[in-house]
Amino acid sequence: MCALPPVSRWGVTVGLDGRAQHANLWAMKRTTTTHPTLGGTARFNIGAIVKHRVYPFRGVVFDVDPVFANTEEWLQAIPAELRPHREQPFYHLLAENAESTYVAYVSEQNLLPDDSGKPCRHPLLRDMFLGPQSGTYRLKATKAN
Repeated sequence: MCALPPVSRWGVTVGLDGRAQHANLWAMKRTTTTHPTLGGTARFNIGAIVKHRVYPFRGVVFDVDPVFANTEEWLQAIPAELRPHREQPFYHLLAENAESTYVAYVSEQNLLPDDSGKPCRHPLLRDMFLGPQSGTYRLKATKAN
């Protein structure tokens, strides 16, 4: 349950408290990610509602890295028995728990579909997505500058 570095490549600015402060979604029009050399496809699409398999939080996928793309310090901060392997998709989530909303970076092995049927409450959702509809959010249309 760690926040992203201060700015993700999609323009989500993350404050020191791990909360997203701004979103510029000019390039988020993809639904799945395929890694060119590993040949794998991400299990969850952009807009999918997921939950963590160990910790009590859930969120909406807004980006996918085909393999681990964070810092070594971030990875080593995870207890060894829970540390995910690098060669799998990692998801950027607009996440929430009972107390707060934040941005999370989570390995595919630690995510499950969230079948609660409840919408997420992250404040950036309404800026980025429409829905939920049938258990998923849909990206809003964006205009090129």
